[in-house]
Amino acid sequence: MRSVRGWSSRGSQEDRGWLRGAPPPWWIRLLPVLLLVAVTVAATVTPHAGDLGFLLGAIPPLAVLSYGPVGTAVLGALVVLVLNVPGTHLNRPGNTDLLTIAFVALLSVVVAFVSRRRDAQLRVERAIGEAVQRAVMPPLPARVGRIGCTGFYRAAENGTLVGGDFFDVREGPYGVRAVMGDVRGHGLAAVATVVSLLGAFRETVLDQPDLEQVAARMDRRLDVDAAGSPDGEMFATAVLMEFQDDARTMRVVARGHPAPVLLREGDAREITVMPGTPLGLGLVGTDPPKEVTVPLEPGDRLLLASDGVWEARSRSGSFYPLPDRLAALAGIAPPELPEAVWADLARLRYEVRDDATMLVLAPDSGGPEA
Repeated sequence: MRSVRGWSSRGSQEDRGWLRGAPPPWWIRLLPVLLLVAVTVAATVTPHAGDLGFLLGAIPPLAVLSYGPVGTAVLGALVVLVLNVPGTHLNRPGNTDLLTIAFVALLSVVVAFVSRRRDAQLRVERAIGEAVQRAVMPPLPARVGRIGCTGFYRAAENGTLVGGDFFDVREGPYGVRAVMGDVRGHGLAAVATVVSLLGAFRETVLDQPDLEQVAARMDRRLDVDAAGSPDGEMFATAVLMEFQDDARTMRVVARGHPAPVLLREGDAREITVMPGTPLGLGLVGTDPPKEVTVPLEPGDRLLLASDGVWEARSRSGSFYPLPDRLAALAGIAPPELPEAVWADLARLRYEVRDDATMLVLAPDSGGPEA
């Protein structure tokens, strides 16, 4: 399965370490040193090993992979020194081209210097990407009103943290509202659209009494943005949810996005919703989608997932059976459920080809609000 990295709302140390850049494998760092020692010892012990001197020419380029310009320069100098020690039998004319190896060592130092500067710039860009991601979609709190929340995000493009998926959970005068969506495209090109849609959602949850009107405002926001885009085409799928104050009922409006999956007593089923067109398409003659009311029971959990999860493919080409797999994972606590699904995808060798996003909501309908 292709490695796709990103972040979850729990902010793992692994993700933050990845932003700083992964160090090379330990054996890569040891390889140039071991090669230098092995050739030197072999050439010292027996004159017949003098023909091994050409191997020393590989040491400076190998050092570039693990060491900076200073370390590369030190190893290059040691190589030249070994070639000039009579006891190694490597200093005889014809055995090793000293000038060639000295030139390779010098060139390796230059490459190491350029590589170090490039890596520093890449770390800055990754830090900026993390800042953008967390500004657009800050990590969710553990609870919003009566609703427990866990978010999970993996961008499809290697080396980025931002993509075309988005989610948010907000509390307002009309209850707790949540949204998950997927804009056209992915990567940095989709960030501006995500920002606009999340801004519209966060504003309308405060002043629109109906969930359908929240979706309509997001639709209008996308229409306005599309008018100023180069190709005039911009759309997004989304599903919106609203929980009443007692968390015993939920309303759902779907705009072309997969419906939430309800986990109840070891079973998992996709909620039946009124299908609607994606945001921004504005198809003539189509009625706006109607919200669907779903009664909730104590212990219910809801999982929303993007196309990256639903459409993950096995080697035979079949899609990932998310409801069936969630039923098998029903005993896992809500905060660990997204990571469990992600691990299940990897274990079953399903390939993720798009941004993979999950949002788990756990309503608490009993007792006073936390």
